[in-house]
Amino acid sequence: MSDREFEALEAAFREVLVARGIVTDAEIAERVEVLYGRTPELGARVVARAWFDPAYKARLLADGSAAVRELLEIDIGTLKLVVVENVPGVHNVIVCTLCSCYPRMLLGVPPDWYKSVTYRARVVRDPRGVLKEFGVALPPGVAVRVHDSTADMRYIVLPARPPDSEHLDEAACAALVTRDAMIGLAVPSLGS
Repeated sequence: MSDREFEALEAAFREVLVARGIVTDAEIAERVEVLYGRTPELGARVVARAWFDPAYKARLLADGSAAVRELLEIDIGTLKLVVVENVPGVHNVIVCTLCSCYPRMLLGVPPDWYKSVTYRARVVRDPRGVLKEFGVALPPGVAVRVHDSTADMRYIVLPARPPDSEHLDEAACAALVTRDAMIGLAVPSLGS
């Protein structure tokens, strides 16, 4: 189906919902505004809090959905958020092989390349090659784990805190965390 066909289908579906009184145009516009207003800075706040608060980090790794709700007051409903941590010897990368499931509640709108068939196929077949193209060259002994998001489960990477960042406060550390780092395609650094 082409983009034009999807847009026509969405418009028809929206018109039916409004005509039947299920939602109003204003409610739809408000929800769209909320979704487009979310940015990777939300996810970066979660990461930085985990770097600074070991108890929060433990809760985040145990139940990402509850920990995000606790910190940001974002209710993600029945969607399960799984947080995977980059540790020495293990680097995590996120993909959705079927479509483009993405943790929008924390990262905003996904980049076009994330939704592309090329990225979705290549990151599974050759994660090290894709990482290298994004500027991440991992030593041979580091295992790369690729996590596949689904319609009811999203992943986010908890990247390792950059070395020599001890002098920075939580807000300054959050500024080091990029969208790509939370997908696993970048590593936060003081040079970010």
